Parts: sequence; C-alpha cells; structure tokens
Amino acid sequence: MSNTLLRVSPSDLKMPFELKKQNSACLELFNKTDQRVAFKVKTTNPKKYAVRPANGFVPPRGSLGISITMQAPKEIPPDYHCKDKFLVQSIVVEEGTKDIADDMFSKAPGKLIEEVKVRVIYVPANPPSPVPEESEEEDISSSDSDVDHEVKRPSTSKSDICLVSNTIKSYTEENKKIQKELDLLRKTKPSPEGFSSTLVLLIFSFSVLLGYYLLGCRA
Repeated sequence: MSNTLLRVSPSDLKMPFELKKQNSACLELFNKTDQRVAFKVKTTNPKKYAVRPANGFVPPRGSLGISITMQAPKEIPPDYHCKDKFLVQSIVVEEGTKDIADDMFSKAPGKLIEEVKVRVIYVPANPPSPVPEESEEEDISSSDSDVDHEVKRPSTSKSDICLVSNTIKSYTEENKKIQKELDLLRKTKPSPEGFSSTLVLLIFSFSVLLGYYLLGCRA
C-alpha cells in the first residue's frame, strides 16, 4: 500500500558506525497533500537513539528534517548487522492544531493513520577515499621521465679529463717531430735505402698517432 500523506526518505537509514563515538543520520519527511499533517517517530530501541524532533507538523506540500543520533557503541555486532527499526506515523489534522495530543495516533475505527517503517543499516564512519588511477599514472610517468633524463646525462670525472688532456699533448709533440722529419727529407734527395728508412719512420709515427687517437676516443 502506497503512502498518501508523507513520503519518508531514505527508506533505509544509513547510520555511520564508529566504536565509542556518537554519529547521526537524517530522515526527510515530505507532505504530499494540501493539508497539515502531524507525525510521530518511534523506534524499537529508544535508549540507543535520540530523535529530534520526535513529533510535530509538516505544512501542506512542505518538508521537515529529522536528526537521529546513535549513542556511542561499545562493541561491533557480528557482520555489522543491525536489527533496529523506526516507525513514522502520520495523520491529517486541522489547520489550527498546535499540540500533539497523547491519543492522536491511537488507532480507532474510521481513523486514518499511515505508518512507514525504516530499518537501520550500519556504514563505516570514515571510508577510505579512492585514489584516481589517472593521478597514479601521471605520477609514475613523470617519475620515469626524470629518471631517463638523469641517465642520459654524461658524467665526466677528473681522471677522464686529465687522460684526454695528456693524449692531446702527446699528439701535439709527436706531430711536431714528424713535421721536422718531413722538412729534413725535403732538403735532401732520398736514396732508395733512405726512402725505405723514411717510409718505416712514417709508418711508425702513424701508428703512434693512431694509438693516441684511439686512447682519446675511449676516454
């Protein structure tokens, strides 16, 4: 049977659960009629919950919020299962009615009293916030790019600089010696024997220069 007076939201009251700490939830009452509606909230466990307001009036086509506070629990029930329920009773009253009478919600022939049951469901008070996957990927990619950048930077030690400098210096000295030998050969007419000696000297000098060049490249 659908309700014609009040719409109660939500149908299941999700109560934040946390040991040794009070938590609250809210019910919303919506008047579906053009008349003034009186309400009363009952619970199966009145010592456990504080309801504010526990009764009152909802204006025509109006709404009203009800705060429900649960006392600090001392232990966790198995599987967080809760058996507590609330009952919201409602009845149409005359416009001038100001107080809730004791017998207003007493059932009697010809008296329309609607009732809505709301069960309590425990939910974690502080659920973990999910981390967006895109943020993780961006952080990882950014970190990888920094690592790659660092790897590509050449590292030059003082010993490598000294080795290259000595190689260049030796190459310069050998080049000067070869230049002197060539100048000497231009001034004299080489005999076949002299030509052979000069060729051997050039080959030896070229080998020395090549060795220094390769040593410099490795450095």
